[in-house]
Amino acid sequence: MSVPGYVKLLEGTRLPRLAPIRQSFAAKEAGDPKAAVQKAMQETGCAARVRPGMSVALTVGSRGMAALDALVPAIVAELKAAGAEPFIVPSMGSHGGATAEGQLKVLAKLGITEASAGCPIRSSMETVQIGELDNGMPVRMDKLAQEADGIVLFNRIKPHTSFRFPNESGLIKMLAIGLGKQSGADNCHAWGIDWLGPLIVEMARVKLQRSPILFGIGTIENAYDRLSEIVVLPPEGMVEAEQPYLQQAMRNLPRLPLGPLDEPLASGPLDVLVVDEIGKEYAGTGMDPNITGRASSNALTGGPDVARIAVLDVSERSGGNANGVARADVITDRLFNAFDREAVYANCLTSNMLNSGALPVSMPDDRSAIMAAVKTCGARDPSAITMLRIPNSLHLEYLLASETLLDDLAKRPGIDILSEPEEMVFDAAGNLDRQVWSALHG
Repeated sequence: MSVPGYVKLLEGTRLPRLAPIRQSFAAKEAGDPKAAVQKAMQETGCAARVRPGMSVALTVGSRGMAALDALVPAIVAELKAAGAEPFIVPSMGSHGGATAEGQLKVLAKLGITEASAGCPIRSSMETVQIGELDNGMPVRMDKLAQEADGIVLFNRIKPHTSFRFPNESGLIKMLAIGLGKQSGADNCHAWGIDWLGPLIVEMARVKLQRSPILFGIGTIENAYDRLSEIVVLPPEGMVEAEQPYLQQAMRNLPRLPLGPLDEPLASGPLDVLVVDEIGKEYAGTGMDPNITGRASSNALTGGPDVARIAVLDVSERSGGNANGVARADVITDRLFNAFDREAVYANCLTSNMLNSGALPVSMPDDRSAIMAAVKTCGARDPSAITMLRIPNSLHLEYLLASETLLDDLAKRPGIDILSEPEEMVFDAAGNLDRQVWSALHG
């Protein structure tokens, strides 16, 4: 196959040599997920709210949470032990293409099926209006959940990828948007991203008053994407009770090795960031802007100042939902061809963030994509390019760093340089070896 003319413009672009490094983060571990669920529910006494024979809707969203496939059956088992008849309600707003069948497929890709969970999964996009805000905006709720005897909210508490507010991703957002399905999510996003935080809280307060919420189970993860803590919160005061856990989750985030260590987010300049893979299991926007510094709106601030981001692929589990890839500067044709407009556009139109569905410049392979990023990064000295290569924006224990960064990294606490820098090696198709990450993990 002939080389496109625009690729020939990259001839002579020199790529930096990279060395593997390992970051160490302070991290608390929750231990066995089943035991952690039992302990959290027993200590809070929330299980006493469950009466024998109650039908209980359990929310499960579209995010790839740590230990999700173990946590869901553990929660179901505890509800059954209390005498309930639990069922799962897919609670993911417009995700899964905003269809009942699509949301079932999202859960299956996350390892959640009726067989694995130990209870039925009832998926529907039908909602009922249970009230309205002072501004006249309707508050909509999943019909199946609203008609149940009780609802147990289950979600990961984590900084959001599009806005800053006292409540971001977590139980309150699950209640407002996840259980609002597409119509409810559409309402929450109707005034734009700057209003998303306040509207989520206002809608959640209405639902806490008018829906049969029993309690919420929130998980907090550590910097290694492992379960750190489980918290169980009653509906009374849930909005305020969740807020300190969000701050804890922010402190737990992994980070690029840039900027002061006493700040929760990385900071400072970087010429090129190479991201091997984006995906919904890594962040709602495919790659977490809290890590990359690239957000979809001005409602989210903080993070490093990266001149060019090259994204090489979208995860298989995302099923082509490359939502957020617009935050990259260059991608590969492989990613371009995998881009599923049905899934991505459903997210974009619901969130009112059309810019999240845009596609960056696409190059034939990994080599040309990285070369394009290097050539256009604006570095005054091409021989001093600073570059980091990461597997995704969630797993940052092992990275590859350009030799221009190694002197500073050697002085940084928690960093081990594992070997000497080497040239990037591409196969005959011009692509990098993805097995480098499993090799580093041993």
